[in-house]
Amino acid sequence: MSYRVEWTTDAENDLATIWTAATDRTAVTDASARLDAQLARAPLGFGQPWGSSVHRIATDDPIGIEFEIIEDDKVVLVHGVFTVN
Repeated sequence: MSYRVEWTTDAENDLATIWTAATDRTAVTDASARLDAQLARAPLGFGQPWGSSVHRIATDDPIGIEFEIIEDDKVVLVHGVFTVN
């Protein structure tokens, strides 16, 4: 089953800040696309729990995301983006 992935304004702003500062913007763009695709496919089995089974983090070098799964609605909310070093 597919999930709808929604990025909060804060997450979009985080991603834009990281992308603007990146020396390899293509890597940031590609990583965010892969993360987004994985969240749409199977978010409960992706990443690591962060406080609960539905609040998780995942990384795809050079970025990571914090996200929440709303299972009843089949929605994933991306709350934040961070750099991975």
